[in-house]
Amino acid sequence: MAIFWHIPWPNSESFAICPWQRELLDGLLGADVVGFHIQSHCTNFLQTVDRTLECRIDWEHFAINREGHRTVVRPFPISVDFPDSGDLDSKQDSTYLERAALLRELGVEALFVGVGVDRVDYTKGILERFLAIERMLEKHPTYQGKFVFVQIGAPSRTHIKRYHDLLADVEAEAERINWRFQSSTWKPIVFLKRHFTHREILRYYCAADICMVTSLHDGMNLVAKEFIAARHDEQGVLILSRFTGAARELFDSVLVNPYDIEKTAEAICQALEMAPEERAARMRRLRKVVKEQNIYRWAANLVGQLCEVRLDRSQEIETRDDSQVAAQSD
Repeated sequence: MAIFWHIPWPNSESFAICPWQRELLDGLLGADVVGFHIQSHCTNFLQTVDRTLECRIDWEHFAINREGHRTVVRPFPISVDFPDSGDLDSKQDSTYLERAALLRELGVEALFVGVGVDRVDYTKGILERFLAIERMLEKHPTYQGKFVFVQIGAPSRTHIKRYHDLLADVEAEAERINWRFQSSTWKPIVFLKRHFTHREILRYYCAADICMVTSLHDGMNLVAKEFIAARHDEQGVLILSRFTGAARELFDSVLVNPYDIEKTAEAICQALEMAPEERAARMRRLRKVVKEQNIYRWAANLVGQLCEVRLDRSQEIETRDDSQVAAQSD
């Protein structure tokens, strides 16, 4: 049995806050394989187990031996499907048509389009993203009236007061920035507050000049990979938080610290002004990574690790049986 832990595993000091830490760890160690997105989460998990339970940690093989059971801990960076590219020329033509259609639907005029796709969650850095857009428009006023950012924000856990208040804060911040800069035919931020299907979101991915993923803390972030997989035209720039698991794979994105508003603002400008040749080269390399490390490779690696565990266990049993037969013969 394997279990995959989708969110970041904290360090041992943070996990010690949990009153049920021993029970949770005992349950997880019932699995033969425990998977996380990245190696640092695996290390945090082993250190947590080492400090909390009586066990033997095999650091060389990243495994935990407890009460006669062995659990292997491995990173399995999750990914997305990667559809066939089709005809690149027709895709590129449709990008401009799609953008024009979307802007008409949104009721704004713009030359450049950015997109963000998130649950409205305090870990996603949406407020920091809006502040960076505001600062970019302050420092580079030539983009006023020309750049629009579409934030798709799916309401999440609104029955919880903190999430309900965050949704209100995000709406208020978008309105404040729009009030400061907007004209009769343009506003810098369009906040779409509802759940979208993947097909609907795909239109925005394909029409955007930039996609901003500015999570403050994230296990992987599949939006970053979905954006790359959608760009058959090999255009668009991904602005990616250093605090996502995806940052360990997607080196050709423009990496930012979302807490640094000034540098994130400059990253937006850098992405918009990037030479077409560099933009295409970066996207080709990003697409190669996502294509090779797709969701099917993730699943195969996880199942393959389980098969290795089963094979090792079978060999251990055979060795033990042979030893018992030899002892009886003696």
